[in-house]
Amino acid sequence: MQAPVLGVKALFFDVFGTLVDWRTSVARESEKILGALGFDLDWLAFADAWRGEYQPGMEEVRSGRLPFSKLDVLHRANLVRMAPRFGLENLSDEVLDDLTLVWHRLDAWTEVPGALTRLKTQFRIAPVSNGNISLMVDLARRNGLPWDAILGAEIAGDYKPKRQVYLAACAAFDLEPRQCMMVAAHSSDLAAAAACGLRTGHIARPNENGPGKGEASPSVPVDVAGSDLADLAGKLGV
Repeated sequence: MQAPVLGVKALFFDVFGTLVDWRTSVARESEKILGALGFDLDWLAFADAWRGEYQPGMEEVRSGRLPFSKLDVLHRANLVRMAPRFGLENLSDEVLDDLTLVWHRLDAWTEVPGALTRLKTQFRIAPVSNGNISLMVDLARRNGLPWDAILGAEIAGDYKPKRQVYLAACAAFDLEPRQCMMVAAHSSDLAAAAACGLRTGHIARPNENGPGKGEASPSVPVDVAGSDLADLAGKLGV
């Protein structure tokens, strides 16, 4: 199904897992910091544990128990909560701050920069991520992601999958939801976007959470699905 048939004018992208390899990047960057201090951990397990606090941390905001806080703030609080499991009870504030910024140094999946550049020739493109603006800018600069704008949680003042996050992105581009497509490697994200009237595109990331621990295909109906972002771009006629 090609984009002109869908009437899509903008593509919105999930970022963590969909466009960037958070798992091996967080493991690598954490090892640089903590390894230099003499720690020897299972670095991938450390990355997984930190990511495991991601949804519970955001749920505190989504539920109204906490006021909106940037993801950097939540990532740091999540780190403090999970670090003792790895014998890291007494890290200094400086080290905790440095570790929090490893999420700003994630590597894109190899095909992503080129595929985004292709897609930008026909669509407005922007991240609609739970990551804060400075985090998204740093990832874009590191990986050459050619965004037209930075949208998402910080613009909406809430976290996906709350409706306002998707609808605020559409409004920012002065488009109706049906003119926008959410692209993600997570079926739950796409289901929430579809419920708001957006079109949906799925990217397979079967190894996002470790070998065979990601989505190889969508578990919900989508408008288009690709084996990676380059494949999805081709299916959108770019």
